[in-house]
Amino acid sequence: MDINKTLIASLLILLSLTFLADCFQMVITDEVQEPQLQEIDCDSACDVRCRLSSRPNLCKRACGTCCARCKCVPPGTYGHYDTCPCYANMTTHGGRHKCP
Repeated sequence: MDINKTLIASLLILLSLTFLADCFQMVITDEVQEPQLQEIDCDSACDVRCRLSSRPNLCKRACGTCCARCKCVPPGTYGHYDTCPCYANMTTHGGRHKCP
């Protein structure tokens, strides 16, 4: 009889500790926030990105849309997508890169 009581008490303590650990995990997870993306001036960033484009108005419009969504524009006039993965992963309905 004493063994049963000890076993039940041990199980209750184990379940309580497991529950508390899960609650603690949820609290920690809720407190972790996404890093704040820096606000950038999309107009000037897109001016730099599109300065050598043969169709600057189209380039700036697409770049502005991508910049507004991603909060970043890769440096230079072409490539460097690794610095802004969101910008690189946006595609049109046809599957082509949306962002210049």
